[in-house]
Amino acid sequence: MIIRPRPGLLKLFFVMRGSIVPRITPHIIGFGLYATAVVAAIKALGLDFGNYGLAPFGLLGVTLSLYLGFRNNAAYDRWWEARKLWGQLVFEIRNLSRATLALVPTESGQARSLLMEALAFCHLLRGQLRKVDAAPEARALIGSEADGLRDVANKPDAMVRRMGRRLGALKAAGKIDAMDFRILDERLASITALQAGCERIAGTPLPFAYTLLLQRSAHIFCLLLPFGLAFSAGWGTPLFTALIAYSFFGLDALSEELEDPFGTEANDLALDGLCRVCEISVFEALGETPPQPIAPERFYYS
Repeated sequence: MIIRPRPGLLKLFFVMRGSIVPRITPHIIGFGLYATAVVAAIKALGLDFGNYGLAPFGLLGVTLSLYLGFRNNAAYDRWWEARKLWGQLVFEIRNLSRATLALVPTESGQARSLLMEALAFCHLLRGQLRKVDAAPEARALIGSEADGLRDVANKPDAMVRRMGRRLGALKAAGKIDAMDFRILDERLASITALQAGCERIAGTPLPFAYTLLLQRSAHIFCLLLPFGLAFSAGWGTPLFTALIAYSFFGLDALSEELEDPFGTEANDLALDGLCRVCEISVFEALGETPPQPIAPERFYYS
């Protein structure tokens, strides 16, 4: 995730960190060169399409704008819902910390182990959503127990089950009563619901037909546009075509990034930073020295 002050007017056109321009530069340059070739060919051959050349593009542009608006809104809704789920996870981890330290007897020695497993769950969920190996972070929290998850398909869910078994053992040993168990188990149920919400977003992309329709329409529009602009804009046609390509393909590429909010691209969620927030909350609740917040790298929070 990019977090930086709004750039001034002079820097506005040169900011690349977090910009979508590097991804769509081939489209911008390619359509600009294509428009130049079209204008040169029309002038060389003396072609004349009349005065109605721009009329169809106005209608097609409106339709394409509707496609882009729908896809951009749908992608942003996914991104924002994912952010709310992880914000709720931070809330639930803090709630679990408070309830655990209040209800689990200190002499049982189980409170810290339970909370370390909760932090391991956060990292394992991050790893599952990003399709990366989060075992080193989990191992730093729960030790060799993390190695037992190597062959498990759903590692975060396995960690919640482990936490449930720990609570069950405490109840069976009489360390906590039925009401205490219910309170703590409800916290685990809330965490599991948040995991399911994240899995729903990660496992259900936007329908491919929308992407295909948008890509086809944008390419056709930019391929035909120089023929409509050549007679009114002349050699300014390549510039206008490049600007249109920047707008259309830029919005499409940005929507594609936001569609999968759990990745590591510039506009994706800072899951590493959110896991660190959970760690800070738990270690402070335990009265231990918390780790430092993750510092940005050139305005980028991972």
